[in-house]
Amino acid sequence: MAGDDADRDSGSGPDDSGSRPDDSDPRVRPGRPGDADRIRELQSHLRQPSPDLLEYGLAVGAARVSVADGRVVGYLLPVDGPNRRGVHLAELVVAPAFRREGRGRALLRAAIADADGPVTLQAHPDNDAALALYESLGFEVVERRPDAYADGDALVLRRDPDA
Repeated sequence: MAGDDADRDSGSGPDDSGSRPDDSDPRVRPGRPGDADRIRELQSHLRQPSPDLLEYGLAVGAARVSVADGRVVGYLLPVDGPNRRGVHLAELVVAPAFRREGRGRALLRAAIADADGPVTLQAHPDNDAALALYESLGFEVVERRPDAYADGDALVLRRDPDA
């Protein structure tokens, strides 16, 4: 899920997708229909990918992508909960060759900026780098889900607005 590959962060090169808020990262933009095949490839880096969820996210245009030299090298998939404010970050992946360049952080910041309430995500408890990234952005562990992954528990993290 979201925490699986955030610790392997990276990328370079500006994006020419048009206007954006002044404080946003130029490497991050909304996903486009033409990005779908590359996003599906990147999903293979997740501990437990959810192809159906990804297809839904692509269909409704929810994905954010990180680009390098015009190529998608990372993505974040937020999903809205029914009848609740906020968003859950279901998937976050950065390609191995583009990790440790702040791309995961940039994708997370974009999702936080877009959220209308709390932001949640799930991470493996052994993913120290991802957990440190999330905590640096104001996320706090709020729950431990036993056996959520095939190889063990998951931590649920939450970031409240104005954190």
